[in-house]
Amino acid sequence: MKKKERKEKINKKDKVMQKSDFMHGAFIATLGIIITKILGVLYVIPFYAIIGEKGGALYGYAYTFYLIFMAISTAGIPLAISKLTAEYQTLGYYDAKKKAFNIGRTIAITLGAVCFIILFAFAPDLAHAILGDLKGGNTIEDVTFVIRVISTAIIIVPVLSIYRGYFEGHKYITPTAISQVLEQVVRVCIIVIGSYMVLKVFNGGLTNAVGIAVFAATAGSLASYFYLIFKKKKNNYLFEEREKKVKEPNITTKEILKKIFIYAFPLIMIDIFKSLYSLVDTVTVVKALSPIYGTHDAESIMSILSTWAAKFNMIIISISTGMTVSLTPNLTTSLVLKDYDDIRSKINESLKVLAIFVIPMTVGLSFLAEPVYTLFYGASKYGASVFSFFIYVSLITAFFTTTITITQVLKKYKTVFISLFSGIVLKAILNIPLINLFNSIGIHAYYGSIVSSIIGYGLSFIICLISLSKSYKVSYKDSFIEILKIIFATIVMILALTLLKFIIPISSTTRIVNLTIIIVYTLTGIIVYYLVVKKTGTLYRVFGKEFLTKIKKKLRLSK
Repeated sequence: MKKKERKEKINKKDKVMQKSDFMHGAFIATLGIIITKILGVLYVIPFYAIIGEKGGALYGYAYTFYLIFMAISTAGIPLAISKLTAEYQTLGYYDAKKKAFNIGRTIAITLGAVCFIILFAFAPDLAHAILGDLKGGNTIEDVTFVIRVISTAIIIVPVLSIYRGYFEGHKYITPTAISQVLEQVVRVCIIVIGSYMVLKVFNGGLTNAVGIAVFAATAGSLASYFYLIFKKKKNNYLFEEREKKVKEPNITTKEILKKIFIYAFPLIMIDIFKSLYSLVDTVTVVKALSPIYGTHDAESIMSILSTWAAKFNMIIISISTGMTVSLTPNLTTSLVLKDYDDIRSKINESLKVLAIFVIPMTVGLSFLAEPVYTLFYGASKYGASVFSFFIYVSLITAFFTTTITITQVLKKYKTVFISLFSGIVLKAILNIPLINLFNSIGIHAYYGSIVSSIIGYGLSFIICLISLSKSYKVSYKDSFIEILKIIFATIVMILALTLLKFIIPISSTTRIVNLTIIIVYTLTGIIVYYLVVKKTGTLYRVFGKEFLTKIKKKLRLSK
């Protein structure tokens, strides 16, 4: 009796540890990720002012290889653990669930250590692959240094991601969202304060300033890791509750390892192939653009693609990331229960929820490219031009990420590989030819690499849609109709903003004026878009009145 009273007392105090259904989980996960991405965008205002475009290129070089090796070191295991946890929890196999977590943690620690050693040791070779014999910008020694510094994060992040997967598999989404925000807050503080102190106070040089900035990834992940350790220890009884009483079979370590590998391998491919899009640009764009713009300008354009404009793209992509966090355990549960109607419903629900956010956000950011880019980075020769078009890569990437994750969770592994391989091959084949083609016909040459990314991701997205339609008899008719209405609402929004340009000019060289412009245009756009989607009924059909009522109550907008 005392034990029961203790649990009830703890549960009252710890209101955070509540399970989330699909829509609520997607909302919480997306909110947490969006906050981290907004922080990731806001910090670049002072960071850019501190290190400039040359430092941005150096920062981007380090992160390109870090993300590839991070994909290898985490090896898809976090989502595999989330999926396996949800599966065993649904079946009532509680000992196997705990065993799978411990095995996943061991694998993550081992892979993290191995990848750290490889990245650290081969940093000079990777630096040479980026720069070759190019002169006039960052040196091979500079790139080697920042790659080695950021490699330390690979020791921590894999095991951190296992804990997140374990929480999410139990449908405890809020703690992982908080951990992501905490990680980003620590990271941003170190990036801005650390790089400023090294460069401006101690005169430590640009390379050391960027080195401190990339080390922030290690510090932030450590803070997040210790937070989740604390949450798990405090709420351990929740993870050990046995909701079903079944005779659990003896599931061996070999069987669990096999399942982890089967679930993780497609996820490895997804992460690696997504990183390969950046890698293709990293090893081709500077070399292809140098004869056209010169090495200095080519590096500046590359820094915009890889670092500065990419920060805004991640806000759009974060919506799909939050969606997949909630989709994985919920779709896994539906698959285990063979509830195919629910699977079809969740697929369409995901596409519609994604569209209602990412389409207007993408078009709106493209429309406001000049004041937004100038606000964050100041005047730039290529910044607004690159950003206004590059933001559309995030739109197709968001849809690709959601559909490829659904395809993987539903065990359509052959489709996953075909779509990934087709997309990146097309990107690699088209990148340089499109750069040269656009230059020859008088269009900005760097648009070629952007178009090749859109085509590559678009092909992968379409392949996944076709496969899901054939395998699970998914009809996209309702989603297509709602997306058309969302596009209509977005067009109305842009028309309203275009009219506003006759009253309030859309650009200025002053940051405070640009901020005012962005606020006025954003509020106007949101109001117009909201009124249209509400008038057409799209808002209620996508979210449902019950969910919207819950959100209003939580925001204290209704009694």
